[in-house]
Amino acid sequence: MRFRLFLICLLSTLFFLSAEAQKFAILSDIHVTPGNANEAKLIAAVDEINASDADAVILSGDLTNEGSDTQLRNVKSIVDRISKPLYVIPGNHENNWSQSACKTFNDLWGNDRFAFTLGKLVVIGMNCGPFMKMGDGHIKQEDLIWLDKTLSEMVKPGMKVLSINHYPILEDLDNYRDYVNILKKYPVITHQCGHYHRWRLYETDGINGVMVRALDMGNGNYGYTLMDVNLDREWIHVYNKTLEKKPELVYAYKINTEYYDELQQTSMDSPVQGPFRITEAFADNASIFTRLGLDKTHIYFGNSLGYLKALNKATDKVDWEYKTQAMLFARPAVDKKYVVLPTADRRLVWLNKKDGSFAYQHESQGPYVADGVVENGILYQGGFKTFQAWDINKHRLLWQYDSINNYCQAAPVVKGNDVVFGAWDTNLRVLDKKTGRLKWQWNNGVKQNLYSPGNVVPVVTRDRVVIVAPDRVTTALNRANGTQLWREKNEHKVRESLGSSEDGKIAYAKTMDGTLVAMSTESDEYKLLWVADLGLGYEHAPCIVLEKDGYIYAGSRHGQLVIVDATTHQVVCSYSMGSSEVNGFEADKNGDVYCSLIEGRIYRISRTSKCCK
Repeated sequence: MRFRLFLICLLSTLFFLSAEAQKFAILSDIHVTPGNANEAKLIAAVDEINASDADAVILSGDLTNEGSDTQLRNVKSIVDRISKPLYVIPGNHENNWSQSACKTFNDLWGNDRFAFTLGKLVVIGMNCGPFMKMGDGHIKQEDLIWLDKTLSEMVKPGMKVLSINHYPILEDLDNYRDYVNILKKYPVITHQCGHYHRWRLYETDGINGVMVRALDMGNGNYGYTLMDVNLDREWIHVYNKTLEKKPELVYAYKINTEYYDELQQTSMDSPVQGPFRITEAFADNASIFTRLGLDKTHIYFGNSLGYLKALNKATDKVDWEYKTQAMLFARPAVDKKYVVLPTADRRLVWLNKKDGSFAYQHESQGPYVADGVVENGILYQGGFKTFQAWDINKHRLLWQYDSINNYCQAAPVVKGNDVVFGAWDTNLRVLDKKTGRLKWQWNNGVKQNLYSPGNVVPVVTRDRVVIVAPDRVTTALNRANGTQLWREKNEHKVRESLGSSEDGKIAYAKTMDGTLVAMSTESDEYKLLWVADLGLGYEHAPCIVLEKDGYIYAGSRHGQLVIVDATTHQVVCSYSMGSSEVNGFEADKNGDVYCSLIEGRIYRISRTSKCCK
């Protein structure tokens, strides 16, 4: 490691410290819920910081455990007592399980990124997800653009940069190469992060990184981090500040500035084979967290700036767009006349397909992050603590089911007279399609919401329902009454990525080991049919698996498309579309398959006699 690290004792560091040092108090991974032990310790830490000589306070993520509105407001009421300039970004616990779909954090703190100057130091921090589903950390596309623009304006001759994130600049971030290549254009002296609840020094392409402590390090060790940055003497000192004790030096290292002419560019090229043509249909200026809605002429999607866009298939140009007030996570529901948009600003919005003009809206008690399904002019839509059926043309609510204790996320399956869906309250439910009456519900017996089948589209056959979930088990249930038929005992590490053959006889699951397993949906016992190695390694993207015209499509957390021949079970195409998670696949009536990547790219996959290119 080329870290230029010098570990020295506290006494010898006193020579280097001067009045010109910029002093930061850093709180990371405080994980406060109302009434827990961390709450009282945070209050004590705030009192100490107020009495210190810190110039500014950084709160670098994981403020809460579940990102609920109550938890966020409680933390804010405590840190609002800090008398020094305070700068806050969220962590994965605010983003991944957010009750408000990441909106409340921005409402409370004004933004999920910051930039300020302190003397000759520019301090810049931003959110890095993951956003509302299992995934790697990700810097939003618009934030990368903002980062470059902001630093180009703020960094004057003689100034340096301190970079802040919740995650380290390593493989934890799917697009860390894009991130580091921007940072390397500027004099970044170090990158501060948390997340792992431990001390660590590391380096990424010459950029020094320091991982700092959590509020609670176990065994009664509560505290925070102090960082002194001395630009004149070119030293950084990092201290462990245990509550009620004197600071203890953890790291001291000299500022490194030797990497700025060594920009590394990464290639998107990947050797592939197979009868497919893969083309990029569109690249947005923001991130895309939604799957795609399709009709004959357009692709509909939402982005992280809150825009719904209608992309023309023939021209690959945006014909119209509609702005909402929060990031979008749900696939637009497409019918004959309207596109119905589930929004994170707590609305269902009807837009005319022709020009995107507003037609109607319904306001709800919470955000919509679930994909809806349209059948015969009826929209079946999950929400926050509710599930609804709407007559799209009449803008009329037909029925509403309200006995859900958390939010819905994945698309339901509408089959026969059943609506089958999971929610993040541990339960899988089947409702009567005509009335919304509960027929049955099932859970795996684990009380933790995080093991719920909340983000999986079930496989539903004539008499079976098959699901996977974060408990890493495949379960088959009797469709008529919810009786459990079998549970696969973690032989393969499934998670949330599931699909079925076109005839419904096979369920496909992508595993956390990067394989594809095929299971019978007809057997009364668990029956593994075959396994294909997708070559993905460790994998957790909750991307649906799609079979279309004899080929099986799977997507990875790092933008890899893998296509398997459903007859031979062999990989016929493996193509790197980008660096970030594939959101899902949608099949067009003309045989094309479309998908979106979190980094803002949309791809078209067409059959051809030629190889992928």
